[in-house]
Amino acid sequence: MEKKDKKKKAKKTNWFKQMKAEFGRIIWPTKGRIAKETAVVVICALIIGIIVAVLDMGLQYGIQALVG
Repeated sequence: MEKKDKKKKAKKTNWFKQMKAEFGRIIWPTKGRIAKETAVVVICALIIGIIVAVLDMGLQYGIQALVG
């Protein structure tokens, strides 16, 4: 029974050591890069939102012109 407990503990500690080593290999982005990428995402979302709104209004007026 003790061997199983020791193996479980060894596996857990080995897993944590490996995780710590993996986190050490990660290349974390800089604050500047995060800010630039966030700005790009926000600008793209705004552009797509404007395009969808314009298409929606165009279709709305087009359908009203056909019906009314």
